[in-house]
Amino acid sequence: MQKNILVTGGAGFIGSNFIYYMQRRHPDYRLVCLDALTYAGNLHTLDEAKKSPSFRFVCGDITDRKLVYELCAEERFDLIINFAAESHVDRSITEPEVFLRTNILGTQVLLDACNKYSVARFHQVSTDEVYGDLPLDRPDLFFTEDTPIHASSPYSASKASADLLVMAYHRTYGTPATISRCSNNYGPFQFPEKLIPLMISRALADEPLPVYGEGLNVRDWLYVDDHCKAIDMITDSGRIGEIYNIGGHNEKKNIDVVRTILKAVGKDESLITHVKDRPGHDRRYAIDPSKIKAELGWEPETAFDDGIRKTIKWYLDNREWWQKILSGEYREYRG
Repeated sequence: MQKNILVTGGAGFIGSNFIYYMQRRHPDYRLVCLDALTYAGNLHTLDEAKKSPSFRFVCGDITDRKLVYELCAEERFDLIINFAAESHVDRSITEPEVFLRTNILGTQVLLDACNKYSVARFHQVSTDEVYGDLPLDRPDLFFTEDTPIHASSPYSASKASADLLVMAYHRTYGTPATISRCSNNYGPFQFPEKLIPLMISRALADEPLPVYGEGLNVRDWLYVDDHCKAIDMITDSGRIGEIYNIGGHNEKKNIDVVRTILKAVGKDESLITHVKDRPGHDRRYAIDPSKIKAELGWEPETAFDDGIRKTIKWYLDNREWWQKILSGEYREYRG
């Protein structure tokens, strides 16, 4: 059945990959992307998507209630998927207000629009960071959907608040909503402030690679296409009012990820520079995705060795994309 879908934050990393995934998987779907094109949004990323007659781009902020309502009234969406978020932990420590506004108030506007215009499904894309962290010496422990929320940063607190708001709207108003909480994504089109693209770009330029502390913090890495497939399955068949964890089964120490990148691009480990650790830095994230496997049959398909190889190749083959970001040139393009 054909669907009309609003994808917020679709000019960002995961949102843009989702748009391309859906165009491949469901070419008959209409996809409308709403993105404010803040520093992390890049309209160049959607150049290929814009060639499709069933794709529409709208520049705007999810906190703009008038715009969101007008768009929903015009398009009559079947589904809204909210990728739009401020997501960089370091920035949240220095500018928390921006995160609260977008991640909480923006989510509220979208939920209100769902109720007002009878949208059949709202899906909130969240993060495993709402759970806090796990001890490094307990590899047997994993985040489940029942793990209590224990946010460590203004970013994760804002995402946790949005999740609670979504569930409150479901309970109070009957809003047909679902939530997914994913582990660290990687892949094409990731903004180069994030660990993997940052290390790739700096290594290629023979610049120091800043690693927090000793780099022993552990993350569960999820290839972005696997994440997109999970969201597609949840929004199609997941139970209303449920939370689904999406994990990659790829736990890696940050320092090992950096070393893998250096080896792949032929650079020496002497480029690694250890810097003062981030305040409140979470030690380990690890997700148990048993629920989504049992209910929907989803499992991660991409092993880290394969995913990181594809990711590095993409950045090597698409230098112009990230070099325009580093120079700031990308912000001059509004299509």
